Amino acid sequence: MFKHLHYTEVAAEKVTVEGANKVTVRWVIDETDGAPTFAMRIFEFEANGHTPYHSHDWEHEIFILAEDGYLTIEDEKKPIKPGDVVFIPGGTMHNLTAGSKGLRMMCLVPVGCK
Repeated sequence: MFKHLHYTEVAAEKVTVEGANKVTVRWVIDETDGAPTFAMRIFEFEANGHTPYHSHDWEHEIFILAEDGYLTIEDEKKPIKPGDVVFIPGGTMHNLTAGSKGLRMMCLVPVGCK
């Protein structure tokens, strides 16, 4: 099945996992679209918004779209900016924090990882 739209046509949902603050997610492509392997999400962080420091079993691939912030991975803090790509293996502790202007990123995960 073919899908084409602007990402803003998909409703932004507040990230409600404990420890997340000022972050929304748009599930722009997932298994309901017929994607058999990967789901694509767009995360939008308000200024200084963040995910919790956490890990999970699945990998994910990230592409920074706009603004900047920091990635903390295994207790090492690294700056991130538009155009950066990040691979986070499953089981790796990590968190993302937006800078003073917010952050927008694309994140791919295996389907079914919600």
